[in-house]
Amino acid sequence: MLMNLRNIIDRLRLPFQDEKELRTSLYEMMGFYPHDISHYKLALSHKSVGRRNEKGKPLNNERLEFLGDAMLDASVGYIVYRHFSGKREGFLTNTRSKLVSRDTLGKLAEEMGLTRLILSSGQSNSHNSYMAGNAFEALVGAIYLDQGYNAVMRFMEKRILTKMINIDKVAFKEVNFKSKLLEWSQRNRVKLEYKMVRQGKDKETGSPVFRYCVMLEGVDGEQGEGFSKKEAQQLASEATLKRLKREPQFIDAIFAAKSDRTKMEEEPSMAVPNISEGGQAEDFIIANSKENKPEERVKKEQPRRKNTAEAALEEIETDDFDLSDITANPQEKSREEIIAEAEAAAFSKTENNNE
Repeated sequence: MLMNLRNIIDRLRLPFQDEKELRTSLYEMMGFYPHDISHYKLALSHKSVGRRNEKGKPLNNERLEFLGDAMLDASVGYIVYRHFSGKREGFLTNTRSKLVSRDTLGKLAEEMGLTRLILSSGQSNSHNSYMAGNAFEALVGAIYLDQGYNAVMRFMEKRILTKMINIDKVAFKEVNFKSKLLEWSQRNRVKLEYKMVRQGKDKETGSPVFRYCVMLEGVDGEQGEGFSKKEAQQLASEATLKRLKREPQFIDAIFAAKSDRTKMEEEPSMAVPNISEGGQAEDFIIANSKENKPEERVKKEQPRRKNTAEAALEEIETDDFDLSDITANPQEKSREEIIAEAEAAAFSKTENNNE
């Protein structure tokens, strides 16, 4: 049965001239020659080709994708664990997730030249990061079947996380979700606040625990809990950004509340200022033009409110990091320089805001 499978795979017309060329290409990518070439031919066969064996079962790389995904989680998880000693579970999980994400694997496959070897029904695969990412997982699965787990570890550590990805730069180049949410709210003139919901201690470690809720124009956003105020606010900001992206009714409610607030601010008031708050001016107040009357400004703003909300929704970006960090020729900087630059940039915009 195994020989029949190999014979069928050998008959596949792959995007290279002969087996010797394939072996050479694989050596350039992996750093070693394959023992059983049939595993790698199967890894490069996309399901769109529609190949089947003599029993009618499909011959494509989907099963190898499954295996490779498991091997990637295990090997990258161990490398990250060993590389960042003393870091918390959340940091390690986040770093691993970025390193094995679909976009990251697709970019790696493109940089390695793996995409030009994929057999599919399409004319070009270089633009399809999903297909390329699947092929990378299948390649890892093929390496495991061909030469075992140690070979997977060497491939990921020596070829990928040393030559193509700077693991320190990727790990510490965190998305500052709080800064992104603050920037979005200021651009759209939306009042943003962080309300502390709970402050206590972790039952197991006794460490302080904080829970914050994002407030946008008085509308409850998402909550986040962490071992510091910054961590809790970051998690709350990330969850709120995702909610803004997936729930149009949420952003509509925010802009409706903003409209009510601005109408009230434009009406004359004889109320005595609240001295309990120190009489400080709110930093979200918008300077109004003297040329138009308040009633005219409200009328002009009303017809385009929905478009403003839709445009604001399109501005939200939650990508983990720039895929330009993945390259066969990474910038050479010391680990200390990379960490210092990344940590300085991570909170520089918001360390004095909303603490």
